[in-house]
Amino acid sequence: MVRAKGKILRSPPDSSRAGIFVAAALLTAAALVAWANSFRGPFIFDDLPAIVENATIRTLALPIALAPPHSGQPAGGRPLVNFSFALNWALGGTDVRGYHALNLAIHVLAALTLFGVVRRTLRSRPLAAKFAADATPLAFAVAALWTLHPLQTESVTYISQRAESLAGLFLLLTLYASIRGVDSRTPARWHALAVITCLLGMATKEVMYAAPLLVLLYDRIFFARTFREALRRRPWFYSGLAATWLLLGWLVTQAGNRGATAGFGLGITPWHYLLTQCGALIHYLRLAFWPTPLVLDYGIVTNNSLTEVWPQAALLLALLGATLIALAWRPTWGFLGAWLFLLLAPTSSVLPLATQTIAEHRMYLPLAAIIAAIVAGVWRILGRRSVAVFIAIAILFGTLTARRNIDYRSAISIWQDNIAKRPDSPRPYGELASALSNAGRAPEALAAYETAVRFLPNYPKVHYNYAVALDAAGRLDEAATQFELALAQLPTLADAHYELGNVRHEQGRNAEALACYEAAIRLRPDFALAHNNAANILANFGQTDEALAQYAAAVRADPNLPDAQYNWANALAHVGRFADALPHYEAALRLAPALVSAHENLGISLFNLGRYADAVRELEIAQGLAPDSESIRANLATARARAAR
Repeated sequence: MVRAKGKILRSPPDSSRAGIFVAAALLTAAALVAWANSFRGPFIFDDLPAIVENATIRTLALPIALAPPHSGQPAGGRPLVNFSFALNWALGGTDVRGYHALNLAIHVLAALTLFGVVRRTLRSRPLAAKFAADATPLAFAVAALWTLHPLQTESVTYISQRAESLAGLFLLLTLYASIRGVDSRTPARWHALAVITCLLGMATKEVMYAAPLLVLLYDRIFFARTFREALRRRPWFYSGLAATWLLLGWLVTQAGNRGATAGFGLGITPWHYLLTQCGALIHYLRLAFWPTPLVLDYGIVTNNSLTEVWPQAALLLALLGATLIALAWRPTWGFLGAWLFLLLAPTSSVLPLATQTIAEHRMYLPLAAIIAAIVAGVWRILGRRSVAVFIAIAILFGTLTARRNIDYRSAISIWQDNIAKRPDSPRPYGELASALSNAGRAPEALAAYETAVRFLPNYPKVHYNYAVALDAAGRLDEAATQFELALAQLPTLADAHYELGNVRHEQGRNAEALACYEAAIRLRPDFALAHNNAANILANFGQTDEALAQYAAAVRADPNLPDAQYNWANALAHVGRFADALPHYEAALRLAPALVSAHENLGISLFNLGRYADAVRELEIAQGLAPDSESIRANLATARARAAR
């Protein structure tokens, strides 16, 4: 390949803008059609801790919403992802449509950026002779097939996997801006944009580590003669890109092992994880060509011996060797192989991801290299006749994507689909049981939980959820047993201590219930419900001072808990402190205006303070809410008589 000495080689002049706009419009329309049926898919699995239970996204007061970095949820240690969830929350709360709309918008923007990257790559000097004339339709084919491929559904339809698609968008923007900086008359602007998007990507997901490396490799292959020349031509640009690693390094350090979900010493050795990834990577490649069956949760699959995966390992070594050879002799093809391996390296090499050894969303960006190679190869064989082939495949992919989105229409349907495809994966049984329970299908939920605890005997979350369902069904002894199993495996599970306390109270074993509530409070000092229930038992035991202290703690933890305000008022009234009880009755009624007993007891307290007219007013409200109550009728008659005198 002949290159101009001392100069970075530039692309030929731009072609018709009309074709570009038409391609962009078609890409957008195709994505909207394929994902039109996804907008009502509910929150599932990781969506719950990432969004529904994530207190850090309830406000935009901070410049950026920071999820706890050590948490195992998808936004932990990924501030920009968490901020995007906070933005959705501010606009629509728990309305899933907004989250799906933003996910799809990110995917469409990534597709348009990929179109731009591929188009400009095909018009670069090494490829221009073969592809420049057809760069726009070829780039459109790559972007369309990548956009509509059903393997992308996990990254787009599954809301919390926004981390993957958003990082993909920023990596593509970084590469696109770098390419534009070569041809631009004002390269500094494009270089600044590339550094900014690279920095944003580092705050999104760890896979972004590859961006500076891919930009440098791209420059070396398509614009410069050597790495040294590429670095010499744009030293400050590459310094800026490299500096973004500092943010990523800090975030990774802060995240630690991501809530015991990623890292060493979590039960999977690097060697066993690497063996597992040999099979996983070949599986991903197969899904790129034949995208079925698609599975949300593969379980914690591991391989313990090379003999189990030696054919896959041999094939991967051959592909890696071919990539290295191509980088030396056919670098444009080598770039596609490097793209694939560099992007999969963080999740598919030796660093164990203990709770998810196989995941389809990891192919979000790597899939682009496979599709680009296929499109280029088919075009070389069929020429422009391949357009019909690409259209047919795009329609097929779009149809399969829409069909896959149907599986996400409910938590029940996606987990039933998962179990049908991977009956050996245990976690979906527990998730299906929870979904059935939430849908009010108690008998089916209990049956599913029985299966789940057989598959997951050492999974405290399943025991806990099973216990909650048993408690709701009135099977108290069995519920207590499951709560105790959950606590034996995870003694720090405050909710299990609290719920076990409720069961013991229902069984009349109040001393044990109090011990459970106190254990929950030790683990979570701001557990308002546990403080309230502990106070109720202390009050029943006649330990009034201790009960009042617990009620006060409950209200401090949650001033908007009407039960705590009401119970505190009752305890004060019980010892004759009627004046002190009044503000708590009033607070309870502000929070729950239809609380009949609060109106009645407030009326009685006012009566005891000699405020008979006020007592009549409250008791009349109580009677209006409960006209058949004998006690209210009697108290109201007494208050009216005293008020008349």
